[in-house]
Amino acid sequence: MNSAAAGEVERDVMEYDVAIVGAGPAGLACAIRLKQLKPELNVCVLEKAATVGAHALSGAVIEPGPLDALAPEWRQSPPSICVPAAQDEMHLLTRAGRFRLPLPPQLHNRGNFIVSLGLLAAWLAQKAESLGVDIFPGFAAAEPVLGPHGAVHGVRLGDVGLDKTGKPGSNYTPGAEIHAGTTIVAEGSRGSLAKQLIRRFGLDAGCAPQTYGLGLKELWQLPEGRVRPGLIQHTVGWPLDGRTYGGSFIYHLSENRVYVGFVAGLDYEDPGFSPFEAFQQFKHHPSVKPLLEGGEILAAGARTIAAGGWQSIPRLEMPGALLIGDAAGGVNVPKIKGVHQAIRSGMLAAEHLAASGSPAGFDALWRASPGGQELRAVRNFKPGFKRGLWFGLANAGLEALTGGRTPWTLTHKTPDHERLRRIDSYTPPERHWVERSLPPRDRLASVFFASTSHDEQQPAHLKVHDPSICTDRCMREFGNPCQRFCPAGVYEMVQDQGGWRLQINAANCVHCKACDIKDPYAIIDWTPPEGGSGPNYQSL
Repeated sequence: MNSAAAGEVERDVMEYDVAIVGAGPAGLACAIRLKQLKPELNVCVLEKAATVGAHALSGAVIEPGPLDALAPEWRQSPPSICVPAAQDEMHLLTRAGRFRLPLPPQLHNRGNFIVSLGLLAAWLAQKAESLGVDIFPGFAAAEPVLGPHGAVHGVRLGDVGLDKTGKPGSNYTPGAEIHAGTTIVAEGSRGSLAKQLIRRFGLDAGCAPQTYGLGLKELWQLPEGRVRPGLIQHTVGWPLDGRTYGGSFIYHLSENRVYVGFVAGLDYEDPGFSPFEAFQQFKHHPSVKPLLEGGEILAAGARTIAAGGWQSIPRLEMPGALLIGDAAGGVNVPKIKGVHQAIRSGMLAAEHLAASGSPAGFDALWRASPGGQELRAVRNFKPGFKRGLWFGLANAGLEALTGGRTPWTLTHKTPDHERLRRIDSYTPPERHWVERSLPPRDRLASVFFASTSHDEQQPAHLKVHDPSICTDRCMREFGNPCQRFCPAGVYEMVQDQGGWRLQINAANCVHCKACDIKDPYAIIDWTPPEGGSGPNYQSL
């Protein structure tokens, strides 16, 4: 370690052959495979959560093939939440009814496993460390470091000890710079570093805008006799209207526990829609409430999902760096799976670097790989649902029958935040939502189950670039939808003697990034808070 000047601030510098940002399945798979192929490489993994896995959130039913290829011994010592898939169900919900649907071929899960992604990430981190990878939890990458010719040369970590105004406090420590021959960005959906790099290098030129879903998930402990370990249940329909994409999942675990979750597409039109409330309404459906009644929530969280698929994948390479995993958008939406894709892309990136020593050529390699071709085969699934539920289901059936070999490619041109309709030109559908009694009672109670922790003396990491829009245009045109699309009650319009103002409750943030995506004026910028801040999703 040595010191270097960066502007007027003296920063420590650490040198590595490869620096990986994000200790999720993609980043850790990449680190493991690099050390398997080239043990002499110095590799580090940076993770903004206080512990590896604390910010990892997914359904998650995984296809084990890529994990078997990476670390076959995982089956002898699996994470503590790991249940073999036993049975699949798919239903359409109406307000009071439930109708079984034919099971799509992508949702046959025999041979797959229900896991906690947080616990799986912790397992992978132990494997990586045993191979000599340096893992640094609690260190958030704030921005890229660029070399003299504009290539990525590493990252700068966020400063610690700033006060609310952004000035150095008594315990101020400037963030170090991590310099690396290759930087691999594996932050997951809507990563702040990936966002900067995509913009700087124009990686999304010629792509359809990325489209996202907001996933909300709870872990429940239920009374004896209700759980059927390995049962995987999905629904579409109520409480969503026909123009809003999304659906639910209930995954039955061992020890009388279930994962209960809901995904709402962030391309919805209704400015009054609340994904959090839709999730709570789903739990009160007559076919769901009896399962949960009398149980208790153990943990809860929320996370966005990059769901655009093949048409929205940016270029994955740039001078000095690569994008992998959900930072690029590798989720297979019809399968409702992304972990196997993340592991695949991480391994492929490692193999490419070990063979060539350069990011150049990785984009074409990935697109021709099994992971890329898997997404190409389902490229028309998600765009079909942008035309409504019934068109989407019919299109999905056609794509399944043809194996994705239809000669056309559906696409879209409108980013999620531009699809929100103004309140004076939109009549909301009658949702027939009900009074509810199951926990959590409100979003603040849900934040409690996310175990979120932020130092309230640090600057707000949610940057609203023109707050006057919130109190004027947004109030008139959209009714301040940030109060509804955020699942954690971060944004609140408050009236005092000076009139209306936006209050940002940054300590509530669960790092889902929905605000960065859905704000209709694109003036909210999610940035990483001090390393170690945020939720604790170890069991989710």
